[in-house]
Amino acid sequence: MGLWHVFYDDWQMECCGTPFKVGDEVSWPLLFQSSDHALGGGWHDQLTKITGSVEDIPAEEGAVRVLREESGLVVALHQHSVDLVSQEELGDVRPGDRLRLVGLLTAEFHSDPDLPDTRGRVRAIQVLRQGYAAMAPGSLTRVPVPGERSLRSVGECPKWFADADAGVLVTLEVPGTDSRLSHAVREARGLPHEGTAPGAEVTGLAPAALAELLETLSTVPEPG
Repeated sequence: MGLWHVFYDDWQMECCGTPFKVGDEVSWPLLFQSSDHALGGGWHDQLTKITGSVEDIPAEEGAVRVLREESGLVVALHQHSVDLVSQEELGDVRPGDRLRLVGLLTAEFHSDPDLPDTRGRVRAIQVLRQGYAAMAPGSLTRVPVPGERSLRSVGECPKWFADADAGVLVTLEVPGTDSRLSHAVREARGLPHEGTAPGAEVTGLAPAALAELLETLSTVPEPG
């Protein structure tokens, strides 16, 4: 079982999301985003590395382009169907191509068409507090400041967020997959990389102890 960091935006939850707790099983559509596109960039441990093949999955509203990660995780590469995505955004990527990407996994419930769901168990939740600043002196438009970001662990995702909170960073355990984060947990527990089956890193570890360990593997850089 692979462990994956997933960002769940505050507005997605407040609009039509269902709060969840550590230990809950959930089913979410996952969208891969460039780290620079989410809250102005500046992400740290939360970045995910995925390698796999590009596929177009048929849907009633049009095909969804996904990356099928080599260990089994399936994530959408675009929020909309292939025929609605600009050629500039699609680039030279074609079905069958093999990609290696680094970015942020996000829960996306407002796509068109619906994205494929990923089922997993919530192993840790951190509320993300984000600083903002005026886009320019005197401007009423505020933009995220990557260096002004903090995380605090909670046992349950709130339905409603404080103004300074931008959402939650969730660690999701997905059956049939493996990840760089899972490798980091094995290393932290002193388990050998060779010969250790995926999922062994959480075996025998109490949920609270696992959440505490995962907190140390999801940090933000110190300001300045």
